[in-house]
Amino acid sequence: MNRRGIIDNAGCPSSEPATILPNKIINFRLAVVCVIAASVGLSMAIISISKLLLFLCALAILVFAARGENSVEGKRSIIAVLVSFAAFALSLIWTVAPQAEALGSLAKYGKLLLLALILMLIRSRIEAIYALGAFLTAQLFLLLSSWMLFLQIPLPWATSNMARTEYAVFSSYLDQGVMSAVFAAICWHLRLLAPGRFGKQIAVFVALIALCNVFFVLSGRSGHVVAIALLSLAIMWELPRKYRAVVVFLPFLIALGLFFSSTKVRERLTLVVKEVQSYSAETVSTTSSGLRLGLWRSAVQIVAQNPLSGAGIGSWSTQYNRLQKMQNPSHVDIAGNGNPHQEYLQWGVQLGIPGIILLVAMMCAILWDSLQAEKAYARATQSALTGLAVACFFNSTIYDALIGDFFCVCIGLLLAAGLSRTPEPVLPAETRSSPA
Repeated sequence: MNRRGIIDNAGCPSSEPATILPNKIINFRLAVVCVIAASVGLSMAIISISKLLLFLCALAILVFAARGENSVEGKRSIIAVLVSFAAFALSLIWTVAPQAEALGSLAKYGKLLLLALILMLIRSRIEAIYALGAFLTAQLFLLLSSWMLFLQIPLPWATSNMARTEYAVFSSYLDQGVMSAVFAAICWHLRLLAPGRFGKQIAVFVALIALCNVFFVLSGRSGHVVAIALLSLAIMWELPRKYRAVVVFLPFLIALGLFFSSTKVRERLTLVVKEVQSYSAETVSTTSSGLRLGLWRSAVQIVAQNPLSGAGIGSWSTQYNRLQKMQNPSHVDIAGNGNPHQEYLQWGVQLGIPGIILLVAMMCAILWDSLQAEKAYARATQSALTGLAVACFFNSTIYDALIGDFFCVCIGLLLAAGLSRTPEPVLPAETRSSPA
């Protein structure tokens, strides 16, 4: 260890000061960021209150407070998020949705701004570590609560209607499965940065019990798929570079192993096959998979009718009802602010093919920024981004409440931690080298 830094786990000089978390007063700005970081593991009411507090405080800080030096990079991610939200706002001009539904959908996509605000408000790695610690602590609380429900321990704070049967604490087993899978990946990739003598071992253990929770306790098929994808990615990164092509086969091998070892995975995979077969035979269309396939087909038709501009923000329900009534006049309209359970098609319906390109471009911008971070933070960020990209194939993940907030806050915190530059400690005057 030298005076100005430490040696990292890879043996390379690090610019981190010797004291990771120095004694200091946590200012109000950082406190608000920590509150939103912790809230995404809790109930929807707490998340909503925390988001409102963050937006109000961010507005006050950005407008009235003296601008501090922001050492967090990630400008591509911020620009991509702002452009995406602006595109949705602009589509208010041509949307076919009722005004209330259009504004409601725009408010749902407002959660994208959380990612940008976190990057703008966090000003050093020390602050990012505080906020990331709050986030991970809340996710650990959520994970342990799910295991306690599985062990039939009653929890007064478990408000989900699936708490007793599916062991989801505040939301659905779908949301919690995806969040636990991403949480496991983050713990694994940041294990070498965990504080304490046994920090690494504890992080690995938490990652293991989180994966077990996804595969053996929760029933969410989206969580299973995300966990398999992230587990495959983690194994690939641990392999020598010349063997990494095996990642093509890893998901299938892992899925096969889980099929024979996990009752939850086996039942859900078998159910998917039956539901798809029933949908193909056009005998049953009320199953989860059958409904999704029907919604996706309708979404593709809507995109094909408005390929360049889409039908505008919040237009899915209006367009879906119109399409169904053309085929069946007795169709009962679905409620407004719905979605086709697929984020890519959701953007396509509202913004046309450019909308799908915009969503992919936003993910690519986040990926590009993550490549500039240190390896541990880069891999954690890329795992979270992969989890989002995979989940978006089966659900409107960003649009949906709670799970969308989780990803925006999670990715924002990881980018902030990975891209921030911790200021060098100020040396005493007598130790500074004088100019020649």
